Amino acid sequence: MDALGRHILVELYGCPPSALNDVTHIEQSMVKAAREAGATIINTSFHHFSPCGVSGTVVIQESHLAVHTWPEYGFAAVDLFTCGDKLDPWTSYESLKASFGATHGSTLEMRRGQLNLLKKNTRPPDQSQKKQDVPQHFRNIWFTDKNEDIALSLRHAGMLYRKQSSFQKVEIFNTYGYGKMLVLDGAVTCTEKDEYIYHEMIVHVPMLTHPGSERALIIGGGDGGAARELLKHDCLSEVVLVEIDDAVVEASKAHLPSLASAFGDPRLTLEIQDGAAYIRNCPDAAFDLIVIDATCPIGPAENLFSREFYAQVHRCLKADGLMAAQTEPPTLYSQTFKEIYQHQRHTFGEDRVHCYLAFIPTYTTGMLSFSCASKGCLHPLKHFDPEKSGTFAAKHHLRYYNKEIHQAAFALPTFLKTLLES
Repeated sequence: MDALGRHILVELYGCPPSALNDVTHIEQSMVKAAREAGATIINTSFHHFSPCGVSGTVVIQESHLAVHTWPEYGFAAVDLFTCGDKLDPWTSYESLKASFGATHGSTLEMRRGQLNLLKKNTRPPDQSQKKQDVPQHFRNIWFTDKNEDIALSLRHAGMLYRKQSSFQKVEIFNTYGYGKMLVLDGAVTCTEKDEYIYHEMIVHVPMLTHPGSERALIIGGGDGGAARELLKHDCLSEVVLVEIDDAVVEASKAHLPSLASAFGDPRLTLEIQDGAAYIRNCPDAAFDLIVIDATCPIGPAENLFSREFYAQVHRCLKADGLMAAQTEPPTLYSQTFKEIYQHQRHTFGEDRVHCYLAFIPTYTTGMLSFSCASKGCLHPLKHFDPEKSGTFAAKHHLRYYNKEIHQAAFALPTFLKTLLES
């Protein structure tokens, strides 16, 4: 070979936009191309841009492969750089052309470091260090949940599930730090590592305020976590779960068995339908507890945050019934948070809607709020039995909820009190 390295500049045309906007597919294709050429992979780093496009690099012991995609044009630009004469970068080119689904491509090969222009250093490099082991492949591919002002990123090992349903895009990623993660329309819904915080708090706070409950309804909650926690209460004879999107249930059963364990319980009734429509057709005074386990108030969950919806929930509760709902991260969505409480208090009464908090790492800002609303006179602190709560938490090995947390969760910071009173 008459040069130190071979560098191929590649342009791929006519690629399907979906292939060029899928960061996991791009990373896997680039890794495959490197391995087919016989390269030793050291590191992969890929990033998905908003609203579309992917950039990434595969660092190999013999140099690198790099890519940037323009899905809107069906175009990808690729650099293939290999050192030495043992690897053929053209093997990588053919692999990527096939993986990206390109109709055609153009290439330019350059010889880098032409030997007739170089003078080799006669002094040998330091040989005192021990020979290093073959480097291990470090994957650096990230999922990012973001809006225009803030973002949360988690490194992952790839996507386990993806489906565009009639309502939303449902995905499950295998993250390094938080286990498997359910994502709906690009927003983190729950992760294996910290989901118990959310589900224990949305369920056990109202249930241990109203321990005589017999029938409970969950609106949303297709991952199964809220149902799992509810069915730890022996007093419940039936739990009805109404989920609009069967893809969420399908994904959770297949990849999140620790959340979906309740789907085999005979006391659980699963209804795949719109929660707002279900509650409109529900008989009066049908449930002791209604849990609104909805995502943010956009998309398929938008109707679950309206004043009309809360009025229907109030109607469907028994005289001493309770409603529990997640009410958004108050520091990030303060106006939405305020409107939710205005709607709930208009329906249930000013002194019968109580805000409480939990701290969940993978929810943006870390602080998430919940409401506990009473149709009758039950109060989450005045009608709370610490001894019974402590016994229940110990029996079921709860990891976040305990009698102290139940009481402390209602101690609100001053800015939140001010927001609720404004």
